[in-house]
Amino acid sequence: MANMNVVDMAGKVVGTIELTDSVFAVEVKPAVLHAAVRAYLLNQRQGTQSTLTRTEVSGGGKKPWRQKGTGRARQGSTRAPQWTHGGIALGPKPRSYRTDLTKKTRQLAIKGALSSKVTENELVVVDAITATEYKTKAMVAMLNAIGADKKALVVLAEKNDFVVGSLANIPGVKTAYANTINVYDILNCDKLVLAKGAAEQIMEVYA
Repeated sequence: MANMNVVDMAGKVVGTIELTDSVFAVEVKPAVLHAAVRAYLLNQRQGTQSTLTRTEVSGGGKKPWRQKGTGRARQGSTRAPQWTHGGIALGPKPRSYRTDLTKKTRQLAIKGALSSKVTENELVVVDAITATEYKTKAMVAMLNAIGADKKALVVLAEKNDFVVGSLANIPGVKTAYANTINVYDILNCDKLVLAKGAAEQIMEVYA
């Protein structure tokens, strides 16, 4: 197990935490991370896009001109795809983009993402992230103190509306709980900020 410093909200080292190797020091497999990110993004799609075919657009009930003798190409309807205001040929219809990964793959991807943050020195463990009022300024000061002033993912151990609400106003900062983390958010941040309690919960679940 590797020891990592634990800091307080002022950025001062107040202790250490042992990170389980089976969670924070596994081999990073790009193919598994790619599959997890792809699945996450696909599952965010609503799939509600829809176009009207020639049978669904209004009008076009009458044949525009007789079949033969006009010198023009034969036409059966003014709502065929080649006409202005005509229907769409082979356009998208509502569908589900839902895709699932196996439990083993999901866990391996989470471990790989967490391990990559440790390897790249982009993980910060904070002793406790607390607030007793909505105060964005205090959260900005904390992020600056711990070196997470850019794009950050803050993972909490338990619900705290004051912390979540204060962080919500900061551009590039996203919050999550230990049981809701996903590979995309972990890889998409410049700094992963874990509350000590959240780190312990993650190790308990994924070890």
